[in-house]
Amino acid sequence: MRKESQRIVHVVLDEKTVVRRKPEVEHERAVAIFDLLEDNEFCPCDFADDGPYHLHLSIEDNRLVFDIRRQDGSPLDKVSLPITGFRSVVRDYFLICESYYNAIRRASPSQIEAIDMGRRGLHNEGSEMLRERLAGKIEMDLQTARRLFTLLCVLHIRG
Repeated sequence: MRKESQRIVHVVLDEKTVVRRKPEVEHERAVAIFDLLEDNEFCPCDFADDGPYHLHLSIEDNRLVFDIRRQDGSPLDKVSLPITGFRSVVRDYFLICESYYNAIRRASPSQIEAIDMGRRGLHNEGSEMLRERLAGKIEMDLQTARRLFTLLCVLHIRG
């Protein structure tokens, strides 16, 4: 059973290079943040009892940075991962999402369903990769990883 302290209660995306994003991307970002704050399991291994947490996500120097803070905003820990390992799955995910959004407008329900299954599969692959690379540093459930992977994808969109 998850402790109430082992969760994210606030999330910020560092969007220094924000570009105008498609409405579908903005919607995905908003839904991911909303769902993440509603229900998540997030536990920095060295600071399990210091939550709930504020999380600032950014990409700096080709690294995904989890800037974890206490509820009062004071710094707690920074965990960073090389972003290179995610590039392929993120690129493929963007391509299949584009196909999915196009299919919604003009494809049959069975075609949309097939593309959506592929999209979900890639999303799960990226989410599991995130969990594996954070193992021993930050523990989280699959749903939390899925929402964080969505936000990682959003941060990849650069101007």
